[in-house]
Amino acid sequence: MKKLIYFIIILFFNISFAQVGIGTVNPQQDLHIAGTTSTIRIESQNSINEPILNTGAELAPIFVTPDGDLTVYPPGYTTGGTVGDLEPLNFLISFDNFIPNGPYGDGTVVTNSELITDSTPVQLVSVPFSSPQTALIEVRYVMTIDLSDEILPAPAASTFQDISARTIHTYFYIDLNNDGLDATELSKVYGLHGEAYSSYSQGSVGYAFIHGVGYGGIPAGDHALVFFGETKDGTNRKTYVGFGGSSDNLKIRIYN
Repeated sequence: MKKLIYFIIILFFNISFAQVGIGTVNPQQDLHIAGTTSTIRIESQNSINEPILNTGAELAPIFVTPDGDLTVYPPGYTTGGTVGDLEPLNFLISFDNFIPNGPYGDGTVVTNSELITDSTPVQLVSVPFSSPQTALIEVRYVMTIDLSDEILPAPAASTFQDISARTIHTYFYIDLNNDGLDATELSKVYGLHGEAYSSYSQGSVGYAFIHGVGYGGIPAGDHALVFFGETKDGTNRKTYVGFGGSSDNLKIRIYN
């Protein structure tokens, strides 16, 4: 009887500490899944059962707890509820051609007639986006600019025939909750950048580029970036600038 008990104890000890292999008879770790196409499926965490953590559009992250356990639940997550404030974020939203090109490829036009030297700022576009939690956003944008001394939009721009200089500016506001810009939001300008153009009774027709970078803090929810453009020129000069008429790109990186 003692020999039988001793044998059972040894057998239990060996099983408890044995390495487990799936698809292999020679496991190299405590759990070894062999095969060049082997995967693990946890159906309780798919996009249907856990849509908050698994959107189905991007790969869901895996987290490691202080005990070394693998989990899809980020720190602070409430089961069936919302993502906790401690979830690590670092993802990129990209928008190609985020400004409509317009009928002739001039984009959104800012007009500066010979009666004024500083144009009225014109809203170029509002771009909505969402963040699952309070975060910092990094915004990088680039857009084409089309300059003319005749009215745009038009089938073809007209080169400047004067000796003068123009400046072009772009920037954006953060419309929190995407409900329209209020006075507080309008007081904070982000990503301001300017370009200068000078002429000497000649010029070339074509697109130039303007770009900018901005950072800001946002709460969780649906928001929007609202871009504006403006131009300045000399007395009795006419300047028309089309923003975003050709290739333009916007990237929003969200992280905490």
